[in-house]
Amino acid sequence: MKKVAVIILNWNGAKLLRRYLPTVVSGTNGDLADVIVADNGSTDESRDVLATEFPEVKTLLFEENHGFAGGYNLALEKTRYPYTVLLNSDVRTPAGWLEPLVEYMDDNGDVAAVQPKLLHDRDDGREVFEYAGGAGGFLDRNGFAFCRGRVFGTVEEDRGQYDDRAKDVFWATGACLMVRTDEYLRLGGLDTAFFAHMEEIDLCWRIHSVGHRVVALSGSKVYHLGGGSLPQGNPRKTYLNFRNNLLLLHKNMPAEGKRRKLVVRRLYDTVALCVEALKWNWGNVMAILRAHRDFRKMRGAYTEFPTHDARADFSECRRNIVLDYYLKRKHTF
Repeated sequence: MKKVAVIILNWNGAKLLRRYLPTVVSGTNGDLADVIVADNGSTDESRDVLATEFPEVKTLLFEENHGFAGGYNLALEKTRYPYTVLLNSDVRTPAGWLEPLVEYMDDNGDVAAVQPKLLHDRDDGREVFEYAGGAGGFLDRNGFAFCRGRVFGTVEEDRGQYDDRAKDVFWATGACLMVRTDEYLRLGGLDTAFFAHMEEIDLCWRIHSVGHRVVALSGSKVYHLGGGSLPQGNPRKTYLNFRNNLLLLHKNMPAEGKRRKLVVRRLYDTVALCVEALKWNWGNVMAILRAHRDFRKMRGAYTEFPTHDARADFSECRRNIVLDYYLKRKHTF
């Protein structure tokens, strides 16, 4: 068995496979890793494309869509390579992208997850960070996610400002996430209740809670299209982000003081709902209402909570990003 499985989870993404899979195959060291496509019950031509155009690529074929979380959990259970890279189907990988990640994991046994620098795959060739992960992420005191290179809607150009080789971060992007497979499975993998969105942040929070590290490496970079499955502003994406953010906080914060912190966060969500209403974005208004309703239904499934909030170990997580961004006009990390 090779050391690494690079697993691409696909659902009805035949066009993305044709565009991006060749770059993964050509850019990935075949002596080090196997490229595997796990098809999540696609109903388009994805499986024909894989069989006829990429016969050299290993496949796992699932009969139904298990979501991002469930699909990857099944794939890692079936493959069990020492390291696994969870790679989105809309990521372009240049030559040499994988070796720095493997080398760092080999040399640092306390690191359970690592990400490369995530840049936007653009036609103009500009090196701009990608929204979904940038150069590594954090959660502020109210649970809002932000990255080195991206705060809310402001995305920075990569000028080397975060090229510090290795940086301990609170969360790493699920668009290109290398994990120690045994540790991933020991922690239960991604939470299938999330279905999609923020499940990698939840996983990273649990990694910190058991004393392991999450790191972003600037010595490796990949290019992410973003929005390949659900674009920003889509009500379904809005629903998942708001619901899962509340679940993320509820399950990973200590019981003491949690109620007050969740009340504050839900007040922020109410402000967001009002903003969407003023814009006449009724789809997003209803998505936020459904998210809060379903959070109330789902939160009872979590009954065990940590005694320590892992965010307290990161100075970056003590910030209030909303105030920094909208009142102090601090639009970059």
